Amino acid sequence: MGKNLLNKVWDLHKVRTLASGQDQLFIGLHLVHEVTSPQAFQMLADRKLPVLHSERTFATVDHIVPTSSQHRPFVDTMAEEMMRALEENTKKHGIKFFDLASNSQGIVHVIGPELGITQPGMTIACGDSHTSTHGAFGAIAFGIGTSQIRDVLASQCMAISRPKVRKINVFGKRKPGIYAKDIILKIIASLGVNGGIGYAYEYAGEAISALSMEERMTICNMSIEGGARVGYVNPDETTFEYLKGRDFAPKGEEFDRAVAFWRSTASDPDADFDDVYDLDVSGLEPMVTWGINPGQAIGVSDHFPRLSDLPLEYREVAQRAYQHMGFSEGQRIKGQKIDVAFIGSCTNSRISDLREAAKIVKGKKVAGSVRALVVPGSMRIANQAKAEGLDEIFREAGFDWRGAGCSMCLAMNPDKLNGREICASSSNRNFIGRQGSPTGRTLLMSPAMVASAAIAGEVVDVRARL
Repeated sequence: MGKNLLNKVWDLHKVRTLASGQDQLFIGLHLVHEVTSPQAFQMLADRKLPVLHSERTFATVDHIVPTSSQHRPFVDTMAEEMMRALEENTKKHGIKFFDLASNSQGIVHVIGPELGITQPGMTIACGDSHTSTHGAFGAIAFGIGTSQIRDVLASQCMAISRPKVRKINVFGKRKPGIYAKDIILKIIASLGVNGGIGYAYEYAGEAISALSMEERMTICNMSIEGGARVGYVNPDETTFEYLKGRDFAPKGEEFDRAVAFWRSTASDPDADFDDVYDLDVSGLEPMVTWGINPGQAIGVSDHFPRLSDLPLEYREVAQRAYQHMGFSEGQRIKGQKIDVAFIGSCTNSRISDLREAAKIVKGKKVAGSVRALVVPGSMRIANQAKAEGLDEIFREAGFDWRGAGCSMCLAMNPDKLNGREICASSSNRNFIGRQGSPTGRTLLMSPAMVASAAIAGEVVDVRARL
């Protein structure tokens, strides 16, 4: 029996099995940002420990950085303190820092791939749950907590249990207007937000192979929303072509040797899996969340579920969702009015996302009742969008064009919902309070669907606008 990618990469990086039963795993790439790292660096200082492999750690600022004005000092004093702490720690330990002056700053899960730092066959850790994004390259990537950040900084290793592997076989040809975001929302709605606990998800099948690297990143990004700490796609020609020529990718003959290794890490044709789930996307329609977790999602033409039709274990959270959202059983999502439209986040802020949204809004105007903003995932994406004239398309339509950062995805910055506002969002979480207001409401959908909702002032089917 052959081996899957997770077990191949895991075995290559396993140092030993600990008495706890966990494995001591060597981390090939460590990414840090300003929110979860200060305490970890302080723990090292308290113990007078250096960063063992500073060349394997890269830093950026994304969570707290304002997107409307990024002049220093930041108005938010806590944000300014976090920024200064990261500046001081990266300088002290010789860590490469993509700051606001670098022209390469951006969301950590956006800049890693675009700079070629993220590569197949790696183990990657970051103090952020959406680190699974990097699995799109055939890496084993996962989020870690502050004490684990400390361990990786000090030893380049951490203790972790090996997950089981579920192969998610996605097949069929998706129709126009169906995006990677719709595929992952459908998977989460089908398997549940706890369905992936204890598993890594291997996304495979013809529909996954047909995706671009940016689309694969969207899929892997939301693995954590389905309970899986790790999600990955086997590396292939699409992967290698994406990486070729990027800043930190191997060059010349080294690249050819790297490709040979990367190719060898892919799951064997006869690889063993702990579970297999099949999804046919040929009949999939645009997905929209209606509740307070990403698993509460339906097709745009569907009606909200009736409590009596749900399994008993799902009824309580559905009832809380209806109370918070102000929705009713059997109601339709199509036609739901919105107040805010947000295009951004580590899920959907890449150039292809902006291009698709721009196609929808070009020559149109945002509904008068809607506050709309576009937040590129990185400075490089912002520059590319400007070179293509996308920023002007959005501005002319009435969108607010912002600087790079996490923005309204988690609202650890000035970009927040106010009161009971309801937001059409291309981000990844619709938890209560996630976008900055304890009474605010979030509808997750693809960037093109967000753009359509911004123009209409309500949830509409993007397929009617293509």
